[in-house]
Amino acid sequence: MKDPYENAVAQLKHVSEKLSLSDTEFEALAKPKRIIEFTFTVDTSKGKKVITAYRVQHNNARGPFKGGIRYHPNVTLSEVKALAMWMTWKCAVANIPLGGAKGGIAINPKEMSKKDVENISRAYIRALHPFIGPNKDIPAPDVNTNPEIMAWMFDEFSSIYGYNLPGVITGKPLEAFGSLVRDVATSLGGKYVLDVVIDWMKLKKKPLKVAIQGYGNAGSNMHRFLEEDKRFKVVAVSDSKGGIYSEEGLKFSEIIDTKLETGSVTNYEKAEKITNEELLELDVDVLIPAALENQITERNADNIKAKLVLELANGPTTPEADTILHERNVVVVPDILANSGGVTVSYLEWVQNMQNYYWSEEEVKNKLKALITRATEAVLSKSKEHRLMLRDAALMLAIQRVLSAMRSRGLL
Repeated sequence: MKDPYENAVAQLKHVSEKLSLSDTEFEALAKPKRIIEFTFTVDTSKGKKVITAYRVQHNNARGPFKGGIRYHPNVTLSEVKALAMWMTWKCAVANIPLGGAKGGIAINPKEMSKKDVENISRAYIRALHPFIGPNKDIPAPDVNTNPEIMAWMFDEFSSIYGYNLPGVITGKPLEAFGSLVRDVATSLGGKYVLDVVIDWMKLKKKPLKVAIQGYGNAGSNMHRFLEEDKRFKVVAVSDSKGGIYSEEGLKFSEIIDTKLETGSVTNYEKAEKITNEELLELDVDVLIPAALENQITERNADNIKAKLVLELANGPTTPEADTILHERNVVVVPDILANSGGVTVSYLEWVQNMQNYYWSEEEVKNKLKALITRATEAVLSKSKEHRLMLRDAALMLAIQRVLSAMRSRGLL
């Protein structure tokens, strides 16, 4: 597998050449501003353990660093560097005043007690606290982290400084200064993006048939939002154990109940069982990869029948597949736009924390919709202006915004 950071730099290089950037400009964007790699010792139920952890702060020209913290035994510095860069672009595409960062701890929390995870989470913040803060770097949840872990981290940071500082962490529970809508932000933002793109593509057919790969938080909530909109009919969904298909459509309440009660959508008995690979190649109008990376590759890109691919997952389409789909006139809405609803509502949570004033669910949804709609229209405009596929257009827009901030501040 290609090194993640090398892949991120290659994407940057590709667009930098279109923008005729100087070597200095390219290098300033490619290299993170700060790399924090550290270890700490923590007491666990199995004795003392030395933990390896990271925080990479890529670029803060447009605002404080922002990015999640993931817990996974295979976390590497290269992966965290790549994710930090992608967060810079995601915040810039969404046009929110934040930069990019990412954190990681090389552990498997599924093999640990809840108390051990809490002890490690708090120790991580104690080691990292000089480098983060509401106006400096604002972490959030990512792989294998959740609102409860964010609450522990916020509490530990506040304990160090002696008073509540909720703006240091987003993705917190509502009871601990969290925001309404944060739990469905990725899928709701994706739905708002989809609404703009189907109008742009002039997809008038009703209903548009949709297949969703992945039935976690993002995929399942997207199913719910699509069912509420009579322009769409979800005909296939899947999870890690396989998928199901019904030409008549799949009812959200029945599928989510099956998933929660049995552990997999494949146990739903009123639909045809299919594989994840078969789901990707169904004759549908909209395909939504909402699971893992590298699902659409050069091996299956020629078999994709959807007119539109909306990337709710991070990196589901390889660069080689991108080229094939573009040549076949399949529109791919890139992850740095399609799933930016999560970081957008994280931004709105931070704003509420900083002003100590909290909005209603309707107010948060309206603000998310306005930000996401403007971002999507800007990417579509850039695509039309330069005749670019949407991924290149989104990256170009992000890079130009970051460079503009750096130049105006005299950083270049």
